[in-house]
Amino acid sequence: MSVKVACVVKERCEIGEGPVWEEKEGTLLFVDISGQKIHRWNPATNQKETVATEKFVGCAVPRRSGGYVIGEGRSFGALDWESKSISTIAVIDEDKPNNRFNDGKVDPAGRLFAGTMAIEERPTVLELKQGSLFSLNKDHIVVKHFNQVDISNGLDWSLDHKTFYYIDSLTYTVEAFNYDINTGSISNRRMVYKMDEGEGIPDGMCIDADGRLWVACYSGGRVIQIDPQTGVRLQTVKLPVDKTTSCCFGGRDYSDLYVTSACKGMDEADMAKQPQAGCVFRITGLGAKGIPANSFTG
Repeated sequence: MSVKVACVVKERCEIGEGPVWEEKEGTLLFVDISGQKIHRWNPATNQKETVATEKFVGCAVPRRSGGYVIGEGRSFGALDWESKSISTIAVIDEDKPNNRFNDGKVDPAGRLFAGTMAIEERPTVLELKQGSLFSLNKDHIVVKHFNQVDISNGLDWSLDHKTFYYIDSLTYTVEAFNYDINTGSISNRRMVYKMDEGEGIPDGMCIDADGRLWVACYSGGRVIQIDPQTGVRLQTVKLPVDKTTSCCFGGRDYSDLYVTSACKGMDEADMAKQPQAGCVFRITGLGAKGIPANSFTG
């Protein structure tokens, strides 16, 4: 089966991010960070629902009790989709008013991990070392794991839940930590992959059912599959847009890879060359499958 790339959500996001496949509804949830929108798209009907946010929205994840938990501005919030209402759960980085949440994901125990960064002056231009990585527990207590982050980005967990994978984009690396699923604590930080020349900036990522990582490469126009055990790149899939931002597996058997992208900062000439920038793509024929997303338990 050959690899195919199709543009499936044709309405552009400024900065599409954080795709999550919702198995029960058969829908793809994703955000437009600077467009300040949370989208839910149904591939069966091609219908898209949207909730607007007041501030930049870095991530949105399903909540086991219903609705979603989001990282909006410098707050963890609860979103009721039906009423489109957002209530604050916790505020972080109170000493850094220019910060915002970026990517986030739920661990296998139901905690939400999400990191921050300074608000960009223009794409990838920002005050450095302002971000941190946080987790939100089910009792709504916030834990700060470390700081000195440039752009907190992709994150996921190994299939045995003993390793946490993480990307701080401007380090151009994918890192790993030992992970304690019982406490949510991380330790023993180490590099598992260094981006090659021309691959772009590592952004969002996900893990497949074989324990391999898929990394969207911003300014690289591609998604790469890497083996975190060996640090070897196994596969590269090129896309028709440069600013690929994140990815997740979905579809009936989790064999479709959905990829978000961005168009913010592009001028008319750039857009003429890449008219699908900011759209969502579906890659099929990869020979890989994903695993269901976790839901926040609090």
